[in-house]
Amino acid sequence: MKPAPFTYHDPTTADEAVALLATHEDAKILAGGQSLMPMLNMRFVVPDDVIDLNRIDGIAGIRDAGESIEIGAMTRQRDLMRDDVIATKAPIIPAALHWVGHFQTRNRGTIGGSLCHLDPAAELPCLMALYDAELTVQGPDGARKIPFAEWPLAYMIPSIGPDELLTGVSVPHWGGNTGHGFVEFSRRHGDFAIVAAAALLTVDAGKITRAAISIGGADVRPIRLTEAETALVGATPDAGTFKAAAEIARGIEAMSDAYVSSAYRQRLAATLVERALAAAASNLNGSA
Repeated sequence: MKPAPFTYHDPTTADEAVALLATHEDAKILAGGQSLMPMLNMRFVVPDDVIDLNRIDGIAGIRDAGESIEIGAMTRQRDLMRDDVIATKAPIIPAALHWVGHFQTRNRGTIGGSLCHLDPAAELPCLMALYDAELTVQGPDGARKIPFAEWPLAYMIPSIGPDELLTGVSVPHWGGNTGHGFVEFSRRHGDFAIVAAAALLTVDAGKITRAAISIGGADVRPIRLTEAETALVGATPDAGTFKAAAEIARGIEAMSDAYVSSAYRQRLAATLVERALAAAASNLNGSA
């Protein structure tokens, strides 16, 4: 199939894009197009207008801001995988992006497109939940910042207004002796995750001083396993500790679908969290 007719717009500034959103009720944003184009072709969405962000300067790129990494919303997934700042300060991002689709997908897909599409099984929302990232959106009244914990409102619905544009993402830098682990289970390589688990661990003097765990694919939004994170602090980073923390994942809210049951996702979440924690402990190297 081919898309239904629509009016195409290609603004060159973020202000121009916001103005178009404010004056066109039934408009869709085109970033990388990896989700939108198939939906247009299959007529799952039939917008009157499509606003292409690819000619806008200033909303792509990666910048080291010291305590955080500032990422433009139109930054391609390929660039996240190849960037030296990301590799040094947030290596879990390229590790997770190897699971995303195929290289053609990553060449076009953007971080902002993934976060706005907000598929619960996508890797980037899971990582932004892990990092407590902060998102910047621009609207007619200027820019505002949204903590990622407040970003998912419901299934594939982010907390962004119809006349607002996601322009950037701020990812905090974990310093010290920090390791990362990301594991995923899907039906085929390149498919969305049935369950994915991501972990960050900071260890000092043989004890865990800070931990973060997020789970993707299990529920309608990424899950932070805060109870397990709290239990890990002060513990020794060993197999017994990780198994006990992972057992907490068996109690998460999980959805059923045509492929697997909620109980299956709960069991899988426990297994993958244990593996992600073990991976994080195995590569403690002073950065995450």
